[in-house]
Amino acid sequence: MKFFDLGLAEDGLRSELDAAYARVIDSGWTILGAEMEAFEREFAAFCGAKHAVGVGNGLDALVLALRAAGVGPGAEVIVPSHTFIATWLAVAAVGATIIPVEADPRTYTLDPQAAAAAVTPKTAAILPVSLYGHPADMDALMELAARHGLFVLEDAAQSHGAEHRGRRTGALAHATAFSFYPTKNLGALGDAGAVTTDDPALADRLRRLRNYGSERKYVHEVVGVNSRLDELQAAFLRVFLPRLEARNARRREVAAAYARSLPTDIVTPPGEADWARAVYHLYVVRSARRDALQAKLAEAGVQTLIHYPTPCHLQPAFAHLGFRAGQFPLAERLAAEVLSLPMWPGMTPADAEAVAAAIRRTEEGGS
Repeated sequence: MKFFDLGLAEDGLRSELDAAYARVIDSGWTILGAEMEAFEREFAAFCGAKHAVGVGNGLDALVLALRAAGVGPGAEVIVPSHTFIATWLAVAAVGATIIPVEADPRTYTLDPQAAAAAVTPKTAAILPVSLYGHPADMDALMELAARHGLFVLEDAAQSHGAEHRGRRTGALAHATAFSFYPTKNLGALGDAGAVTTDDPALADRLRRLRNYGSERKYVHEVVGVNSRLDELQAAFLRVFLPRLEARNARRREVAAAYARSLPTDIVTPPGEADWARAVYHLYVVRSARRDALQAKLAEAGVQTLIHYPTPCHLQPAFAHLGFRAGQFPLAERLAAEVLSLPMWPGMTPADAEAVAAAIRRTEEGGS
């Protein structure tokens, strides 16, 4: 059982991708053109946001959103201790101070109570991550932000289409950063990203920042970067976007099959809050004997991955911050226990049941 498949053999998909490619080639326009503008409108509408600004990748989406909000040196940004390193890298890139707090042990997303305890007079922003396809508790975090006048940037790189109390990620925070890396629920065929927001001034600043700080050619109002969603990836994303809801529904069917089939004496399945509709970018279980389980599954032909084996505070890149082992025990425990099982839209419930059976067999005869 392979871990993931891009699903490019899906019926009718190749012809639509070919047509998208031909549109771009025939137009003769490859950067900041009609395909990007159309995708921005369509993706904003899908999320329920007023604006979407296409950028080069998900990390740039985070960095540019923080810059557009004025977050920089001297500011503190609250981040989850358990996340992909890009969340922390974005804060470091703008020169702000990283303030990690632990996650909710059931949903693996930022704990609002822990975030509240971390607020200081220097706090400027909260950067929750809707991890593995489960939305963060955005209502609680937005209420916290309103009390203290904080900017909230949701990292939704893994949660395209996820819902929090009936509203989709992309319309829950002051701004939301997305990655369209090919393996995401909504993936391009290369690097790509976007920021959604209801704030027109923030959107305008993002458009300048992504394009060398310029709105008009050779007039540069601010120090910007080159981070633009190119026409070809935008055209491909326009093909994938109408399929996203159906693909997410299939992921949820596979997740439901896992939930009813997995031996809970061997692994702990992920939780889903009653206010959430997760989209299962990853299906992450926990096991106190994770490494042995992964090895036995590999022997049985089941591919798995670990997201993420070293917590951010113990990464060499952040050694200068002085964090120590044991300082964020939940993040360290998750790093030692999490195991991502196969999950992609082309899987079937029967495939999930077969993986669950393979996990059950790892304990046969004792170990």
